[in-house]
Amino acid sequence: MDRTKQQELAWLKTITGELSTRIITRLDETLPWYGNMPPSRRSAVGLVAQTGIASFIQWYEDPSSTPWIASDVFSAAPRELLRSISLQETLQLIRVVVSVVEERVTPRSEALREAVLHYSRDVAFAAADVYARAAEARGLWDARLEALVVDSILTGESDDELPSRIAALGWHGEGEAAVLVGTADRSVDVDQLRRTARHAGADVLVGLQGTRLVLVLGRVEAHTRDAENGAEPLSFLDIAGRLADGFSDGPLVLGPAVENLVDASRSARAALAGVAVARSWRHSPRPVLADDLLPERALAGDGLARRTLIEQVYEPLSAHSGELLETLWCYLDNGRSLEATARELFVHPNTVRYRLKKVSEVIGWNATGAREALILQSALIVGSIAQQRGRTGPATK
Repeated sequence: MDRTKQQELAWLKTITGELSTRIITRLDETLPWYGNMPPSRRSAVGLVAQTGIASFIQWYEDPSSTPWIASDVFSAAPRELLRSISLQETLQLIRVVVSVVEERVTPRSEALREAVLHYSRDVAFAAADVYARAAEARGLWDARLEALVVDSILTGESDDELPSRIAALGWHGEGEAAVLVGTADRSVDVDQLRRTARHAGADVLVGLQGTRLVLVLGRVEAHTRDAENGAEPLSFLDIAGRLADGFSDGPLVLGPAVENLVDASRSARAALAGVAVARSWRHSPRPVLADDLLPERALAGDGLARRTLIEQVYEPLSAHSGELLETLWCYLDNGRSLEATARELFVHPNTVRYRLKKVSEVIGWNATGAREALILQSALIVGSIAQQRGRTGPATK
């Protein structure tokens, strides 16, 4: 090492404290976010700046040490500091440090000026590398956490930690949620699914389990505000329709909406049961509502489907009026013939029409449609069986 460089190194070491003080002052004057940081993190930023100066001096003495010295600048930072300041703020920090060093050091010699420019470039690349690795690690962690949350929803084995896990994923959904289940190959474009859901005003959790693709849907708060301003929010079925292209051919079933994401396991159970029997309905729509597959699900032994049929059809009609239940029985047993039903009940056909209209108002299903008639007849059968069991159960024990 020549004598001139030795003198410059000695001089650099004498002004280290002065440079650190100038840098802290300049940060406070030019970067508002630095002034708003708590004292402990401001101290950590100062430590990074001091480490940068020390590393520059060491690098100037031995330029071959670039790869690890530049990285050491950021290894001195506490982990919470890297999480609390963005890459943009880090680059602003580097710019301030470099400008202060340039103002104080470069007038001394052209060699020092070139050294500062060279080293600042290496530090900038080191910063980008640190944040890239942190983002990659965070992405892998988020993917594992998302898979865990979706699995908890599918199995119904949620615990007290589920809400915090959902919050950690940055879930933006508000209010109701629903689960969409279908098939997909390993090359499914998850990012495209997220973009499509976002454009439809929904947030989504994605779970790919072998060939089964599960999407947990929730409407975002911004879209809810749009609805309050007059724009109708999309139904979950409409959102599912927009997402259908992301699935492979085969059944695509949407579970019923539930009040919040924590209760989404009920929607998931219905959707999974629907996928298992969806092919039994010829020409079923795609996507199809799990509740439109209630007859097939009940025949396959799905207890949730039987309870849904009883709670949504049989019990409301029984509680409202015995004649509505009797009229519906007769109408379905007589092949949906108004005249035959009227003769059996000894009433006018218009009376049958009125009662059927009332049935539709009470339960929301119209008995005059072929598919809905099948759903209602299934509800009457499972409801009657449950009622008979309830009556005879105590006596047979």
